[in-house]
Amino acid sequence: MPDTTVNDTKIKVYSTTWCGDCRMAKRWFDSHGIAYEDINVEQDKQAEEAMLKVNGGRWVVPTIVLADGSILTEPSARELAEKFPQQ
Repeated sequence: MPDTTVNDTKIKVYSTTWCGDCRMAKRWFDSHGIAYEDINVEQDKQAEEAMLKVNGGRWVVPTIVLADGSILTEPSARELAEKFPQQ
């Protein structure tokens, strides 16, 4: 399982503990061996502000920020597979 706490990972997953879509996205990354930083926006006010900024002020989880700067909000497993076809 990838280390999901490393601060230098290139994928940031803004999530909450109660969000089913967040759990699905993290399970997808785990099962495909893709490292990510899991950022709980309920526990970190600065992270919540960063999530709001990238979403134009909308509170949406999961918000996934990729290394290339692209953003996925509430992606399905299919959308993740399309974004990471080699995984």
